[in-house]
Amino acid sequence: MVIFDCDGVLVGGENLSTALMGEEARKYGWNITNAEANKLFSGGELAKIGEKIAAHTGRKLPGNWAAMMEGRIVSLMRKEAKTVDGAEEMLRDVIDLGLPIRVGSNSSEAEMEAKFARTGLDEILEEERIHSGRDLNMPKPRPDIYLYAAAEEGIPPANCLVLEDSDAGVEAARKAGMACVLLRPFDKPAPQWPGLLRISHLDQFVPLLRKVLASQSQA
Repeated sequence: MVIFDCDGVLVGGENLSTALMGEEARKYGWNITNAEANKLFSGGELAKIGEKIAAHTGRKLPGNWAAMMEGRIVSLMRKEAKTVDGAEEMLRDVIDLGLPIRVGSNSSEAEMEAKFARTGLDEILEEERIHSGRDLNMPKPRPDIYLYAAAEEGIPPANCLVLEDSDAGVEAARKAGMACVLLRPFDKPAPQWPGLLRISHLDQFVPLLRKVLASQSQA
């Protein structure tokens, strides 16, 4: 089975979300750029991001801050979410290989529903195969969301491959005992894990997947 992260792998726009976080941080007195916010907050839990902002600024955030930001992100994604280049074709090619697919993301179900509806990926991805680490209280880098997806499919973790773009997601896959492919430009740093595979564009994923499947059949 192949398990996909959402943001940065299937749907672009996480920089839009982190830009909202940067805007909030500046509102509370943190002189941070959107680029710095993207690097610091990407892939993070909203509650943890709120805690970072509060700790850095010494300001108390509203008790409903995370829920408020969640609503703003969902509204933004309904209008501006876009597929990562090549995502739709890649998903269809993976399905054509006869492999089951699932999504495991730190985004909420509401966020992913907005993103997939906006991009049309909801025509490919089945709702019951989309899992939210936030809603299930299984956020990465904990491995739980990936283990949950494997259990729902009835497939051992060792027979799963994860496609990720974040360090937290890679760590979650490693802890889950799953193979992992990192989608990231080769000139950018990556986690040091001997078993980690890398691609720089989604059009490289299915050819790599075919090689992995071929090597397993010959083992």
